[in-house]
Amino acid sequence: METFQEYAAAGMGIAYHALNYPEKKAIISEHGERTFRELNENSNKFANFLREEGLIAGDAVAILSKNRPEFLEALFGPLRIGLRVTPINWHLTPEEVVYIVDNCEAKVLVCDAIFGESIEAISKELPEVLVLAVDGIHGLAKSYQETLDNHDSDNIENPEAGRSMLYTSGTTGRPKGVFRKENPPPSKLEKLVLQTANFNPETDFSICPGPAYHAAPLGLNINISLMSGVGVYLMDKWDPEKMLKLIDEYQCTHTHMVATMFHRVLRLPEEVRNKYNLSSLKWIIHGAAPCPVEVKKAMLDLMGPVLYEYYAATEGGGCYIGPEEWLKKPGSVGKANEGVEVLVLDEDHEQVEEGKEGTIYFKAPTKGKFEYYKAKEKTSGAYWGDFFTMGDIGFRDEDGFFFLTGRSADTIISGGTNIYPQEIDNILLMHDQVAEVCCIGVPNEDWGEEIKAVINLEPGSDSKSVHEELLVLSEEKLSSFKRPKTYEFWEEELPRLPTGKIQRNLVKKRFWD
Repeated sequence: METFQEYAAAGMGIAYHALNYPEKKAIISEHGERTFRELNENSNKFANFLREEGLIAGDAVAILSKNRPEFLEALFGPLRIGLRVTPINWHLTPEEVVYIVDNCEAKVLVCDAIFGESIEAISKELPEVLVLAVDGIHGLAKSYQETLDNHDSDNIENPEAGRSMLYTSGTTGRPKGVFRKENPPPSKLEKLVLQTANFNPETDFSICPGPAYHAAPLGLNINISLMSGVGVYLMDKWDPEKMLKLIDEYQCTHTHMVATMFHRVLRLPEEVRNKYNLSSLKWIIHGAAPCPVEVKKAMLDLMGPVLYEYYAATEGGGCYIGPEEWLKKPGSVGKANEGVEVLVLDEDHEQVEEGKEGTIYFKAPTKGKFEYYKAKEKTSGAYWGDFFTMGDIGFRDEDGFFFLTGRSADTIISGGTNIYPQEIDNILLMHDQVAEVCCIGVPNEDWGEEIKAVINLEPGSDSKSVHEELLVLSEEKLSSFKRPKTYEFWEEELPRLPTGKIQRNLVKKRFWD
């Protein structure tokens, strides 16, 4: 192998950069650092261990780990010997972790030692799974570091590219493994991302504020940086001011963010934001959840024209839009990428008119078509012929730009009318004392459901006066059937995935239970 493409095709992209930038920092984190050489050597050690344990191409490995170097060693090692790797959301309960480890058929689990309850649950429910504990000792697990120390660090022989199998958030039931029997060819979305990122391994450095177990931070932040020969700072727990401080300190050039992060950065006092030099940033990619127009405009004012937005999911899809286009089409997630066919369909699977809302469907690629692992009924439910949907509601305008308005799983049905709460959330967030908001449908004897707004206020806010002002705001900005009938102000934080998505189903569950 000589070129990067040849190394990458064999799952050995890191090995190529280890040859060219051996002592360059690949990872910096609160839990340690790795040069490209060290990251590659440890990935080889782990791969050799797995082969020694008898794992063969197609077998599975799972990872339950915070943002740390070992996470990536445990990822890149299996991916160079044809294995299937499943990172797991460490916010899940031990019972949910057991479900995913069992469902993905993992033979080895690399687990942060701080998740002792999950280690105990795995050992009890799945004793056949070998658990390696990272950064600590647990009586029911082997030491990850000691295991690596006993194996060869040279590039492995006969490498074979594996693939990741990530699990969806599970907003409509158990998490679902997104499985592909073969890797699809590089998509136009991937090419656009790399083209606009324009990485320079001599000067650039990324920062990842999101959890590595999630598809977007892993693929569109960590992986594309490292595969471009660019190092990355892994934040273990996101904090808006801390992120700005790290961008200043490390002169970070690239990152992936979500709308909630934008919102919280903008809520920092101006004197706090002005303490840090953010001029090094040249590319911020965002997605995963709709971003209110006012919030994105404010971020563009703060950061400059460096915001790029994608619309895709673990399952696939692909729209993309840059800052200049977005300013001409505020709120859009872009046009369908080259080679991607997108339809907006009604409940009878008929195409709707331009400007009219419907469910968004993507045509699946002929190679690398996804299925939900061991869940034929869920797979068939996601597809309509050769098209699939993530359940998002939106429309296409006359120029071919797509706009998201909500998610079908979140739909409020009141008096037979479908209401998409994201639009209402965006309006209420315009109030400067509303920190977070989640609108849901709650039971109503006459209408089936009525709209309730559940809100976190900024510290020191008076809920009574904010309530009165929100009533006025809703009357000004929302149609009568979209206005919340009741407001509830919570002291506790709304449940939210680290990716920024509020778990609307968990908020709703309290009222329906």
